[in-house]
Amino acid sequence: MTQFLGKGGAHVELMGAEFVDFDPVSETITMRFNAPDSFITGRGGVQGGLVAGFLDEAMGWAHVQATGGTEAPLNLEIAMTLLKLIPPGPLMGKGRVIRRGRRAIFLEGELWDTGWTTLFARATSTAIPTPVPGRGSDGAS
Repeated sequence: MTQFLGKGGAHVELMGAEFVDFDPVSETITMRFNAPDSFITGRGGVQGGLVAGFLDEAMGWAHVQATGGTEAPLNLEIAMTLLKLIPPGPLMGKGRVIRRGRRAIFLEGELWDTGWTTLFARATSTAIPTPVPGRGSDGAS
């Protein structure tokens, strides 16, 4: 398992986000999330903007990990498809770097149940690579 290079903030805690693994070859991160009852709408599923937040976390951390913790994506666009109502409780997320250039990066994310049998949502993101605050392009603090 690869070491997780990120530092969580309040938003990471809010989503119950946990690092599971990172594959440096495919630049894919696996994360665990928790959707508390407070995220559930009257329809019985996680509110759509919060779903986008889970997917954004997975996609963003994939890029952070792929760059050794020196860069973070600044989103220009996120497109999301909700495939199924997402119940409260634990979820699994995958985030991937599809293509990384000097001026733009393309990311993809998926949100699954814990058994990896039900795909709840997918997203893509176009973003600008930016230095992580407090770190230089060489990764030094």
